[in-house]
Amino acid sequence: MEYKSNTAKINSLEPENISATGRNWYLREVDEALVAAIARERMLPEIIARVLVSRNIAQEDIDNFLNPTLRNSLPDPSHLLDMDKAAKRIADAVISQEKLAIFGDYDVDGATSSALLARYFRALGATPILYIPDRMKEGYGPNSKALLALRKQGATLAITVDCGTLAFEPIRAAQNAGLDMIVIDHHLGEARRPEAIAIVNPNRLDESSPHTQLAAVGVAFLLLVAVNRELRGRGFFASHVEPDIKEWLDIVALGTICDVVPLTGVNRALVSQGLKIMAGRRNTGIRAVMDIAGSEERPNVYSCGFIVGPRINAGGRVGKSDLGVRLLATDDELEAKQLAAELEQYNAERKAIEAMVLEQAVEQAEKLPQDAPLMVIAGQGWHAGVIGIVAGRLKERFHKPVAVIAVIDGIGKASARSVSGVDFGAAVIAAMDAGLLIAGGGHAMAAGFTVAEDKIPALSEFLYARMSSKMEQIASGRKLMLDGIISIGGANVELLKDMEKLAPFGQGNPQLRLCIKKVCNLRSDIVGENHVKTLLIDKISNLRLSAISFRCVGTKLGEALLSSCGKNIDVAGQLKLQEWNGKQTVSLTIDDVMVS
Repeated sequence: MEYKSNTAKINSLEPENISATGRNWYLREVDEALVAAIARERMLPEIIARVLVSRNIAQEDIDNFLNPTLRNSLPDPSHLLDMDKAAKRIADAVISQEKLAIFGDYDVDGATSSALLARYFRALGATPILYIPDRMKEGYGPNSKALLALRKQGATLAITVDCGTLAFEPIRAAQNAGLDMIVIDHHLGEARRPEAIAIVNPNRLDESSPHTQLAAVGVAFLLLVAVNRELRGRGFFASHVEPDIKEWLDIVALGTICDVVPLTGVNRALVSQGLKIMAGRRNTGIRAVMDIAGSEERPNVYSCGFIVGPRINAGGRVGKSDLGVRLLATDDELEAKQLAAELEQYNAERKAIEAMVLEQAVEQAEKLPQDAPLMVIAGQGWHAGVIGIVAGRLKERFHKPVAVIAVIDGIGKASARSVSGVDFGAAVIAAMDAGLLIAGGGHAMAAGFTVAEDKIPALSEFLYARMSSKMEQIASGRKLMLDGIISIGGANVELLKDMEKLAPFGQGNPQLRLCIKKVCNLRSDIVGENHVKTLLIDKISNLRLSAISFRCVGTKLGEALLSSCGKNIDVAGQLKLQEWNGKQTVSLTIDDVMVS
């Protein structure tokens, strides 16, 4: 494998080459001496040592990075504010056999958090009420009507998961009605807090926890560790079987991956161990989804994020919000198959709606100034269930923060997606404080808000002004960072197996992006609805490599691939292992291309 040790722009050195996506390609800078020392001392392949150095993994952390375990990574739950309060109140409820309620969000993080708690309480002999609000009718987070209805059903303790940090009035109403509230969340909050029994959130403004990257399902897992410990200390398990909460790490991994939080620190251990559990196909619901989707590969970050996750999400987006949590919480094979089939149907419907909204949003986005720090896109009658996906697609395409607003009857519901280094959640909280929003919240990379239609122009100006100071970070999002340069011959199974030592890949630990220079585009064809499949050939060695670029038809990248047949090109992308009839081969997922 050939490497460069500086960060010179590849296309500035070769000005005849133009990136199809308009990005400059950089090779990551490394200390060559340190790379050599780590490779030698730890007997690691050079590529592994190089990535460890480029990603600033301290030498004392290398072992834990390459072999993440809960024993070494899981923090004491009690370090989080209010965690002990929450554990004690829940233990009281379990021992006294109180009626419990779980109020979740309708996305994958909310569904997995809710299912995790439901499975735990059922294992203790309780039957909690599960409540997921309707995305279209109720919106995000707790509302007074729903909480008071839970109280009328006999609940005396409700736990919100992946929501609740900003639900001031609903939580006050619930507490006044005799429904104790515990908030388990990870979204950014304000200086004031709801009047709940406990608010466990690593992103509380007064919190000092270093584990701010946790998804809500990760916080929920720590809660179960704390509750288990509290019940054990009270002697509860002398007469009850103690649940092995590690058996539900597959659910934790799914929620963590799908919420696109950084796969660093404790998240890395949760996902690494959770994927191992998932490979055993123990969860009836996850197994049913993978079967109906035809996914036969060993579970990984990709299959969770692009196969299982979208289907779990589909009910909340265009159908019934509680389908996902019901699927993940059930042990009934027949019910799981029925729910998976229903979600598959909703997912197909979601794709059709998404395609329509995306086409209109792209048309609007292309008319905005190219030097704007972010995009605020709004459309009348757009389906609020797909705007988060559309925002993500626009961010991928234009490499800047995006807010997509669906306007119905004078009210806009929005989803926002950001780029590394630009905290959209904080911007939404600031807009709330400025009186521009009806409601809002989120975290650095993803946020949501509700805004009156007549305030959208003022909100746009506010966000433009706030993010103008982040132009350097936004511009860095247009850099395509490369981990190395290889030949087609170097794109082999052995290299991929070496790279797997760095898994799990995801936000905060991206899959290695490699460059293959001066290869011939032998053939490019449109496959599926909007993908382009390409066959690359090294004319010197005559070796070939299959490559694909997803969702690129109609983009400059797709046009470059389709029009460059017979020409030499440089490609940048990520290698993937393919298995067919027991034979392993390597393919390339293309991120960008430069045509000579």
